Amino acid sequence: KTKSENFITKFSKVYTPIVVLLAVAIAAFLPVFMPGITYYDSIERACAFLVISCPCALVISIPLGFFAGIGGLSKNGILVKGSTVIENLSVLKQMVFDKTGTITEGKFGVSKILGNENALEYAAYAENNSTHPIATSILEAYGKEIDGTRIMDVEEIAGHGISVKLDGDVILVGNEKLMNQFNVDYPRVDELGTLVLVAKNNEYVGTIIIEDRLKKDSKQAIQSLKATGISSVMLSGDRKVVAEHIAKEVGIDSVYSECLPNQKVEVVEKLLPNGKLGFAGDGINDAPVLALADLGFAMGGVGSDAAIEAADVVIMDDNLNKIPLAINRSKKTMKIVQQNIVGAIGIKLLVLVMAGFGLAGMWLAIFADVGVSVLAILNSIRLLKK
Repeated sequence: KTKSENFITKFSKVYTPIVVLLAVAIAAFLPVFMPGITYYDSIERACAFLVISCPCALVISIPLGFFAGIGGLSKNGILVKGSTVIENLSVLKQMVFDKTGTITEGKFGVSKILGNENALEYAAYAENNSTHPIATSILEAYGKEIDGTRIMDVEEIAGHGISVKLDGDVILVGNEKLMNQFNVDYPRVDELGTLVLVAKNNEYVGTIIIEDRLKKDSKQAIQSLKATGISSVMLSGDRKVVAEHIAKEVGIDSVYSECLPNQKVEVVEKLLPNGKLGFAGDGINDAPVLALADLGFAMGGVGSDAAIEAADVVIMDDNLNKIPLAINRSKKTMKIVQQNIVGAIGIKLLVLVMAGFGLAGMWLAIFADVGVSVLAILNSIRLLKK
């Protein structure tokens, strides 16, 4: 339950016995203190008092406000897992983004091959069983059928790359960390894009340069978040020069590059004390960070099942502009919930006082009960608009 729902539950536990006792007191003692009033009149006032005090408007309208908020978001292709998510969205202070598939399209293409042309063949065989977008782009660029009988002893080295035996030779395909791990000398390449280095028997073969395009909506989404006072951070396993270039292009406040999956968790843990934190990602490596963040956003179109399962919010069409939209609509939801609480309690207290002095008949009592409930429902329904 949200804080608002918990407040109403606690309020009702105190409120209900008090108003019942007050109704009994009005029925029993009003004629004693006001001689002109008969017991018939006092009982009638007590009944009106009880009808007015019925907490239906409060009990119905609060969860209904959240349900309507969730329904309105789903109409916009944003799936929210519960009313507490709405509450957290409305007070979000910082937003962390994974780069690949979130800020960028995650659709890679081989733009250049440096060194020996065999580098592409070796990389294709090494990445044959991988579903990573980079592996897919290498296989597409190679464009030939893979002979699985040539491949042996495939070993994936997390955050570094892949080691595989191809025709008896040890092929290494990965980043600079992999080359350093196996003491492979390689030339430094000053190119924008993701670098996939290839080595054969610990001898450098070549470098494959892979480029990824920015999503069209990335820059606008970041600017919209800034307009609402939310700071932005980007995490990337890519090289510093590439990550900083992309962050500058879209206007992200700070960037952490060359992050292994466990390092992303460490960065988020460090940022959590700075206020409610949201994390947006798409890959299976993002699942631990999505679960750790106060709010996890998964890209539903390209996201892995693990990421979608771990996330609190799923963006079905991968449009980053849906994140500021979700935040703004959540703030509107909380505003309407607060309006319902203040309106219902305020009208009821006013009519309760009027009923105690005989200024409110049964018709007004019914309005204070059913009428206020209907007003709260109509107010909540505004959230269902797309």
